[in-house]
Amino acid sequence: MLLGQSPTPPNPPSVPRQSPQRGEPPQGTGSPYQGGRQGGEVVQVTDVKANPTKKGVEVILQTSKGQVLQLVNRSTGNRFIADIPNAQLRLPSGEAFTFGSQKPIAGVTQITVTNFDANTIRVTVTGETGVPTVELYDSPNEGLIFEVASTAPSAQQGQQPQTQQPPAQQPENQTQLKPSAEGDEPIELVVTGEQDGYRVRDSSTGTRTDTPLRDIPQSIQVIPQQVLRDQRADVNDALLNSPSVRNGAPTNFDAVRIQVRGFFSPPALDGIVSRIGNGTGANIGPDLTGIDRIDVLLGPSSILFGSSSPGGTVNFVTKQPLRDPYYFAEATVGSFDFYRGEVDFSGPLDDDKKVLYRLNASYRDQGFFTEFSRTRNLVIAPVISFALGENTNLSIDGTYKDFSQDSYNLGLPIVGTILPNPNGQIPRDRITNEGKLDAIQGRIGYKLEHKFSENWSVSNAFRYDSVDYTYNITFPQGLTPDSRSQRRQNSDASDLYDQYSMLTNVVGKFSTASIQHQLLFGFDLGRYDSAFISTTRTAAPIDLFNPVFGLPLGAITSRTDISSTLDELGILVQDQITFADNLKLLVGGRFDTFTQTDRNFITNTETSQSGEAFSPRVGIVYQPIPPVSLYANYTKSFQPAIGRAFDGSVFKPTRGTQYEIGVKTDINDRLSTTLALYDITQSNVLTSDPANLGFSVQTGEINSQGIELSVAGEILPGWNIFASYGYSDTRINKDNNPSLVGNRVQRTSPNNASLWTTYEFQQGDLQGLGLGLGLFYVGDRAGDNANTFTVPGYLTTDAAIFYKQNQFRAAINIKNLFNVDYFEGVFSRDRVFYGAPFTVQGTIRWEF
Repeated sequence: MLLGQSPTPPNPPSVPRQSPQRGEPPQGTGSPYQGGRQGGEVVQVTDVKANPTKKGVEVILQTSKGQVLQLVNRSTGNRFIADIPNAQLRLPSGEAFTFGSQKPIAGVTQITVTNFDANTIRVTVTGETGVPTVELYDSPNEGLIFEVASTAPSAQQGQQPQTQQPPAQQPENQTQLKPSAEGDEPIELVVTGEQDGYRVRDSSTGTRTDTPLRDIPQSIQVIPQQVLRDQRADVNDALLNSPSVRNGAPTNFDAVRIQVRGFFSPPALDGIVSRIGNGTGANIGPDLTGIDRIDVLLGPSSILFGSSSPGGTVNFVTKQPLRDPYYFAEATVGSFDFYRGEVDFSGPLDDDKKVLYRLNASYRDQGFFTEFSRTRNLVIAPVISFALGENTNLSIDGTYKDFSQDSYNLGLPIVGTILPNPNGQIPRDRITNEGKLDAIQGRIGYKLEHKFSENWSVSNAFRYDSVDYTYNITFPQGLTPDSRSQRRQNSDASDLYDQYSMLTNVVGKFSTASIQHQLLFGFDLGRYDSAFISTTRTAAPIDLFNPVFGLPLGAITSRTDISSTLDELGILVQDQITFADNLKLLVGGRFDTFTQTDRNFITNTETSQSGEAFSPRVGIVYQPIPPVSLYANYTKSFQPAIGRAFDGSVFKPTRGTQYEIGVKTDINDRLSTTLALYDITQSNVLTSDPANLGFSVQTGEINSQGIELSVAGEILPGWNIFASYGYSDTRINKDNNPSLVGNRVQRTSPNNASLWTTYEFQQGDLQGLGLGLGLFYVGDRAGDNANTFTVPGYLTTDAAIFYKQNQFRAAINIKNLFNVDYFEGVFSRDRVFYGAPFTVQGTIRWEF
């Protein structure tokens, strides 16, 4: 049966047919193909393969249930498009994937197979000058077959097609196919996990279910693996791609201090918020070994994570095992004695591919532009998964990190950096602290998933995180009256953090009349323990312009020995309702309870505080035409506020409330945009009690209003873009100190933008050569809540040049190309951080 010759009628008839042998057209009337339907079943297509044929190339959608697939096709411009509205691309392990091939045969520029939405596979064949000729067959042994005809003379058939190079984010799934006939060259194809170049279509971060981003009524920005790899990014570099997110920690600090839409936000790892280090994410930063992508969920998300920031949550997603063998090794050297090596191995451990593994490991020995500073970081991150049956899967993962820092950057005073100093400008590479920090970090957990049927499933995940810090550091405080020296003190301390997290989800799909539901029940348990022991001593001031290190310490000024335990319980219900193909509603709520117990072993005292909160979320998506999604949401969040007022009453949780509207647009199959407008109010904020010195009351309020615009994907074959702009006005609305009302919140800036683009030559003598350019703008930031000083904005330029050939890749990355003198972050008037100067890194990578 010949398809793609003319547009499909609006309501094509169902065509009964028999399953023919491979290579025979299906029995029917010649109408657009549409198979039978069995109770609304969504069929899983577990693989996509491409083989050269005498006519051109055949694309096989592998499934054992090809006879029940539906299909409606049409022609648009020079594209043949076929939608299969009762199927999804899912690996046997359950991961979504996509298929893409550039210039597979003469006359055809691109073939893609993607999950168009939660129930539909879209096959797109793009011709160079007109609609390609596509024939459809089905095979009981292989699945659904699309045969695409070439426009080249028959003598040219069998030559190697020009296919897209494996995208850098998931080359591990690259499959080399055998020739279909003697003399045929192999075709390369790429199957990706939940990623597709610079554009990602699906994410579970926003709903705990695999849902297309276009169907989620909330702004979610995904920074995919290919962007991270092309930029040679660490956590600091990666977060610059999202203008509504800022990391306030210095570059060489073993933690992240994230602000999202103006509010401090603890990060998450695989959907579990990290309380480690009081929400600084000390078990995450700064190295991205084992991290596949970064999902930025913008806006309150307590319904998913429990206690969390009203601004949003940054979720780091780890790499998972692959069914096909994949290995890569790379080495990087760079400025300031930067040395790093990394390996990533994955594949099956048995012939049936029921036991899969993945091992990510790296070692980094890195100097910095600040004097005496050095970091050493070893990361080992194994994962193993077991197919315990046709419907049950168990994965076990862990991470071990051994981290040490010498004289890491704690900042310089604003007098002599931002503001004039009568003694001159303080050098950018100056360090005023001395000492060493060591950390051992560990993580182990499991995830058990079971499908009761096609429509009902359950998953249970548990994780244990631990971080053990020991450090002896002499760190800076205020300036001396002559502004020449900085006061200091010494802290000899140990920090110990343990976090236990368990998440259980039950997901069910059902219909009420013509309305479809995807119901989620969630049950979360968590415990967070921390212990801190320290001895503080006086230390001699240090001359900022002629420092002398190693001076003897003074007397003990204080001792600390405290611990804290936080227990949390959360129960959530969520329903994703589909009224029609273009109208979807997301509604849900979560109830949380928490108890925190604090102990002081020096004073032998103990205090305990409990609280509870309900967090609703309502969102709607309307799609007037398939590529456009209009959405709106209302959602709330909470965070515990530990302490008591003067009258002995315990503080209520702080509350965040957001209203957001936006539009998500698929410009084409490879490029998408999101525009969001939001208004967030945080209430119950602690502010000084004007009647009782040293106490607080909950009368404060902070408001954040803003606009965000992002573009991601492929503009033309080989030309990728990842760009964003964010405007944020975050101010103190209410405070008992009148001078603070109306001020910008510390570290926030109204305007931020980023642009990262790469181009890779697709053919000719320069094929495989690529260039990259990045522009990162951060506006003026409020230095403190009193707005007594401003940290000036900056624009930096990054560049890259890379070359790929087969399994080999070499790259040179340049950061701060024009050596701009700028300030990366601020803690206080005594601690602002210079940004790194011109830096270059070279990387060699080999995949096998």
